[in-house]
Amino acid sequence: MTSSTPYLDALQRDGFVVIPSLLTPAEVEHFRAVATEATTLARSGHWPHFRTVPKQFPPWPKTPPPASEGGIWGVQHLLHPQMPGRAEFARFYFSEKVLAVAEELLGVKGSGSGSGADTGTSAPPNENDATEPLVMELFNLLVAPETKDFELRWHRDDIPETVSPEEEMRLLQAKSPHGRQSHAQYNLALCPDSSLIVVPGSHRRVRTETERSARPYEPELPGQLVVELRPGDAVFYDSNILHRGMYKAKPQGGEETRLTLHGSIGLKVSASGDDADEKVRATAVLQHGVGSWVHQEDAAFGIGERAEKMRANLIALGTGEGVGYSLQG
Repeated sequence: MTSSTPYLDALQRDGFVVIPSLLTPAEVEHFRAVATEATTLARSGHWPHFRTVPKQFPPWPKTPPPASEGGIWGVQHLLHPQMPGRAEFARFYFSEKVLAVAEELLGVKGSGSGSGADTGTSAPPNENDATEPLVMELFNLLVAPETKDFELRWHRDDIPETVSPEEEMRLLQAKSPHGRQSHAQYNLALCPDSSLIVVPGSHRRVRTETERSARPYEPELPGQLVVELRPGDAVFYDSNILHRGMYKAKPQGGEETRLTLHGSIGLKVSASGDDADEKVRATAVLQHGVGSWVHQEDAAFGIGERAEKMRANLIALGTGEGVGYSLQG
């Protein structure tokens, strides 16, 4: 029999699922132009929120390094009210194409939460729904560094590599009990992208002795897989799968060679139902600074009630002051 939740089945089994052609070629061309503009602003110092080489995790510096030192490898806060192109980024983030996948992966598919018609519309709420199950979280852009390659070390997003095997298993089970996650995280490629490297199945087990003793930038782990994305393809993945990134430098002054939309959508009630786990998720989201602007009046999207309900769910997590950081480096 054909499964009614093929994406969720693949995510639970492998820790990731590739969805081909989530965007049409015309949509890819459109969003590539919008993303290129955002990248140009950040590279030139006219957008203050970015990820800088060689830093791996927040907090991020306030000044972009020169291109000779690698420059930036990401543009933060695409949904910020002052981001040029914000309306277009919001149309994608709150689109039915994205939310329908998130609903399946988070176990709310068919819950009556509503869905939109295409990438240009937000998903309208069902009048019978008292609450919105999804939470607006993060939406950023991953780009190629300039003049020099850049690598991320092997990691799980919110489980420190220093924990014991027993604590590692406890955390893995708490964050996705019975295979259910508290958020859906994805990369959508606007250019050919082979930056993400994963160890399939590692989201359900502690690291092997080989993995625990491996160097942070070990070039090859047993069973690793390079996720190959064509423009318009997306990969949704368990953020606690063992993974790393390898980013090839773009030619200085040339066209952008990597433009990858990097987002996450949360579940209002955590998968475990544990307050401590909800606080961990709040830290993972708010450590990026989204809580400092999402509550502003001009941060409203004006594209439908569901987008506003998801924003309200994020506001309820707090401002992010004093939450700390999930990983160091």
